[in-house]
Amino acid sequence: MPTFDIVSEVDLQEVRNAVDQANREAGTRFDFKGTDALIEFSEKELTLSCNTEDRLRALYTVLEEKLVKRSVSLKTLDPGKIEEASRGAARQKVALKAGISQEIGKKINKLIKDMGIKNLQSSIQGDQVRVTGKQRDDLQTVIQALKESDLDVPLQFTNFRD
Repeated sequence: MPTFDIVSEVDLQEVRNAVDQANREAGTRFDFKGTDALIEFSEKELTLSCNTEDRLRALYTVLEEKLVKRSVSLKTLDPGKIEEASRGAARQKVALKAGISQEIGKKINKLIKDMGIKNLQSSIQGDQVRVTGKQRDDLQTVIQALKESDLDVPLQFTNFRD
């Protein structure tokens, strides 16, 4: 029986490259001169810091542009609130969302069941959802429907087997 997995992964190397490009652009752009604009990268989150709140928002926009150019979905970003740092500077933590939570997995299962296709099963397996069906066309219909649905996480479809 044909199967495939629905996962939500972040390519950390592409995120790292986008952060490096955004830092480089912030260092050379005229409107960022003297603002100490910096994006720090760690495995689970990014930290944006700047000396004014409006420059921080501009830095976030630059980061978004670089991520889009590198084909990283903006749904992976979970921006926190802007905090006041020392000497009037602003800081913002942006978490990177990866994996499908139980709640999102249940939404995906409900979407698949609501499609009303016979012989189609889906099950949550850790941080991924496996979909099994009798016909390949049914699975492709599910993929198309999930691409059109507006879920909070970016979805990738892997491990397609006939």
